[in-house]
Amino acid sequence: MGGTIIAFLTGVLALLLLWAGIEDVRTREIANWKNLTIALLAPLSWWASGMTPWPDMALQLGIAAIVFALFCGAFALGWMGGGDVKMIGALALWFPLQLLVWMLVVMSIAGGVLTVLMVLDRGARKGGEIEIPYGVAIAFAALLALRELHLNHSPIMV
Repeated sequence: MGGTIIAFLTGVLALLLLWAGIEDVRTREIANWKNLTIALLAPLSWWASGMTPWPDMALQLGIAAIVFALFCGAFALGWMGGGDVKMIGALALWFPLQLLVWMLVVMSIAGGVLTVLMVLDRGARKGGEIEIPYGVAIAFAALLALRELHLNHSPIMV
């Protein structure tokens, strides 16, 4: 029963990630309800996977709070959008620490590649300020992390 629930929740998360990435490309925004849904589905996944309230769930909440606070700093400095920060915070509820760190590294690399491509594209067109749809990099990294978590059944060793 738990495996079926986890598979369903993982599928819903994957669809939300794809939708958020597409939305970010089109509008440069990620809807709050998508981030809230991602966050609220995580405890259902914890329950289905048999996590204990202490220390497992408490640790997951603590790590997510720290990650969210760090990325709020990036938002305050103008480095990231609010939807991106909320999405990262919501995703931090889903992954064990090693896999979360791996996801953030992949996200950073993908975001850098995306930024370079957009700068080159903007340079070719000669003009305007660049808004990076960083939700694409976040979604890409999270989808890879989901693949590792559920197909390899173990977090990546960093």
